[in-house]
Amino acid sequence: MATTEKTLDDLFLDTLKDIYYAEKQILKALPKMAKAAQSAELKAAFETHRDETEGQVDRLSTA
Repeated sequence: MATTEKTLDDLFLDTLKDIYYAEKQILKALPKMAKAAQSAELKAAFETHRDETEGQVDRLSTA
């Protein structure tokens, strides 16, 4: 079986794909976490983080 060496570009793209997947997963979880939060401050932090994560997903999808 022949193996192909990955270039730095290949590794970079693989890493971007992993990051994109992780960001999409946290976007699913953050609303649930905000809903379950016991304090208003924690709920606000989760919502802020969700907004920031949406921006990161947008940037990754246009990369």
